[in-house]
Amino acid sequence: MSTANRLLLTFCAIAVAFAAVDTYVVVLALPDMMAGAGIPVEELQRAAPIVSGFLLGYVAMLPLIGRIADLRGQLPVLAMSLVVFAAGSLVTAISYDLPSMVAGRFLQGVGGGGLVPATMSLVAALYPVDRRGLPLGIVSAVQEFGSVLGPLFGAFVLSFTSWRGIFAINLAVGALLVVAVGLVARVTGTGTGTDAPRAPRSRRGILDRLLALVLLGLALGAGFLTFVQPGALQRDLSWGRLFIPYVDGGSRWVTPVGVATIAASVLLVAWCWLRPRALVDLRGWLGHLLAADLLGASLLAVVLGGIVLAFATADPEVAVFSPQGPWFLTGSAVGVVLLFLHLRRAPAPIVPRGTLRPVPAWGALAVSFLVGWALIAALVDIPLFARTTTEQDSQLGAALVLLRFLAALPVGAVVGGWLLRRVDAGVLTAVGMATAGGAFLAMGQWDADSLHGFGANVPLVLGGLGFGLALAPVNAAILAVTDDDTHGLASALVVVARMVGMLVGISALTTIGLRRLYAAQESDPGLGITELGIVQEQAVFRGAAVAAFAAALLAVIVLSRVRTQNVDTAEALRAGG
Repeated sequence: MSTANRLLLTFCAIAVAFAAVDTYVVVLALPDMMAGAGIPVEELQRAAPIVSGFLLGYVAMLPLIGRIADLRGQLPVLAMSLVVFAAGSLVTAISYDLPSMVAGRFLQGVGGGGLVPATMSLVAALYPVDRRGLPLGIVSAVQEFGSVLGPLFGAFVLSFTSWRGIFAINLAVGALLVVAVGLVARVTGTGTGTDAPRAPRSRRGILDRLLALVLLGLALGAGFLTFVQPGALQRDLSWGRLFIPYVDGGSRWVTPVGVATIAASVLLVAWCWLRPRALVDLRGWLGHLLAADLLGASLLAVVLGGIVLAFATADPEVAVFSPQGPWFLTGSAVGVVLLFLHLRRAPAPIVPRGTLRPVPAWGALAVSFLVGWALIAALVDIPLFARTTTEQDSQLGAALVLLRFLAALPVGAVVGGWLLRRVDAGVLTAVGMATAGGAFLAMGQWDADSLHGFGANVPLVLGGLGFGLALAPVNAAILAVTDDDTHGLASALVVVARMVGMLVGISALTTIGLRRLYAAQESDPGLGITELGIVQEQAVFRGAAVAAFAAALLAVIVLSRVRTQNVDTAEALRAGG
């Protein structure tokens, strides 16, 4: 294998690591991001879309991107995913309210979700079957390592700047990786696809690209001013007119600079549509999206969006669901029906017919859903508990508490992969999730001083090991009962199920915890902020224990007696995402 191809895979691995970092970086930055969006800390449920927005973008695109990489080539998909990830980082860094923050996080999720399957597909294109194990293992390792580094990276950046600096760094890294991948791609000529547009060579082509770059610069410049609205310019008698809305009480998007942003963006899209080789081949990308079942992916997004809105907009003092929750869930149910009909009738559906018919196939997805439900409680509430009790003034200290859990997770994944050839998949998954459930029960007994003692390390480490232990068996079970030509899709669906569980879990468990907090406050008005925070987080830990034990029981029922001994360990770990 050439040095250029090794360098290309290195850049791709770095990109995957940064996407993994970004999944968990908001764990510590969430309180500061809430303040930036004007959300009080006691209204934590309103901040759920900041987390779920990224996960929703990740989930909606994960099954689709792998198919697009097959149609167009891996490198264009990688480059476009990095561009979308960088754009989302920019929007998040300069966001001024919750909708703009969630929009940025959603774009980051879309870009981050595209990196994983495209990188795996690139490995398959560059390596023969008998040599894929090591590079796939490396990519999987850096992804797990990125999840461990996420909270530490967030704490490090927050130690010298605000939360916006986290996403500014993501923007810089994403832009550099786009350039690096593009340069190496020109040397290798690998994974570009046969229909990727070539750089224009004629004078007309150069003028087309120049005009596109001018429009892009205008859109970015005007958009930056629209988001940030610098005080010095607003106070200036001349420049300040750019920020005055055309109508009384209008938003910043009906100001001269806001209208200029919209106009430049529309013109840029129109120009790229008319001149595909100017900057981005929009018509070509649309064609590949349609060929890869864009309709099916859109219906899946509708299903997930209804679930998220039903939980995220609830008032915890009233009900788990918001007043509009039944309507959101009804929309989600309609989406499920339409998706089911589409999958049956489409000539090339995103999920081939019969793929999920075996019990272990859909059973693995159900178990993965419950795993995600429990896992999000650890990722969010362990550092929150630390900030509430022993690490009130230290982001780094809270990150180090969570690190004890995260560091044990990849170790458990390796052990689970090794044991898979000797232990039944259902039993192994059950042992892992039962261990995680027991760890959550222990966390549910923590008090204000528990993290000072060495004993707190036991549930943290056991919890991480338990979750890691369950990853390989769940993925190996679905791989064992699906066809070879659907293994990539099956792996993606397991990750999607886990992410959906995290989406629902962050909203439901937070809502339940807040309701427990309000009940405790009503019964004892003398409780302080620390005591109330502990009550809330204890309730979340206990709820996560229920989900973990449910996953263990279900695994024994649906995953037992599946012949996973012939499933390659590296492939099972890779599928764990």
